[in-house]
Amino acid sequence: MDTKVISFANNKGGSGKSTTCANVAYGLTLLGRKVLMLDGDMQCNLSLSFFPEDKVLETAKSDRNLYRALLEERDLSDCIYHTAYENLDLIPSSSLMSGIEFDLFTKWQREFILKRCLENVISSNEYDYILMDAPPTLGCFVMNLLNSSDELIIPVEASPWGLFGLANMFEFLNQVRRMSPGLSLMGVAVTKVDVRKNYFKQTLEYLKEQQDVPVFNSYIRMDSMVEWSQDSSMPVIAYKKGSRSAKEYMELAKEVDEYAGRERKS
Repeated sequence: MDTKVISFANNKGGSGKSTTCANVAYGLTLLGRKVLMLDGDMQCNLSLSFFPEDKVLETAKSDRNLYRALLEERDLSDCIYHTAYENLDLIPSSSLMSGIEFDLFTKWQREFILKRCLENVISSNEYDYILMDAPPTLGCFVMNLLNSSDELIIPVEASPWGLFGLANMFEFLNQVRRMSPGLSLMGVAVTKVDVRKNYFKQTLEYLKEQQDVPVFNSYIRMDSMVEWSQDSSMPVIAYKKGSRSAKEYMELAKEVDEYAGRERKS
């Protein structure tokens, strides 16, 4: 089975990208898949979802992280760390990623550097999935992430500001598709839902009005267990598998796996 590369991106901060990426990744391992995560955000939230802060700071200062590999245009195979969970690995980020746009600017074919750094990892077929967490921007680095991906998942917060800038995200996706026509939008994942408020209904109505924008059936409701799991550097599915959010993220992981399975057969 070929490796499927999926990015989680939204130029709006606070949409739940890192949490969704972390829990879908862990959920996929429970379905028998081997998964590699890539932390593309200078805030290192995806890394902090699996490692304590001192470990994350240590890797951020080392030569074995995403930033150093991109800067030196180096094979990312050397930057893979095993998590505490079977079949789940991570390429960590660094706070120095804040300067990656400047660092990429003068490089040859700068929109495809990450793709070149990932070539050996992908061609090895060691992983069923590579899930990549993007920063909340629409610059050259996010273009790198999307150019390296087969699919895009856009987490969207069900709040008054959750849809702000989403049109820009769709336009950016169309721009990247001119370079990587094989990239497709797997779907929008609606997060931080409070079903008692109209924001959820308004969010769904807006998304349904958009042409060619699939929306996952699973949505993620507000749940304090998510914050408790983050405080323990664990995905919520592992922290408390019986919690509402754990069950919802698990359903989302199943949707992702089913979609990828259909794509592989087509």
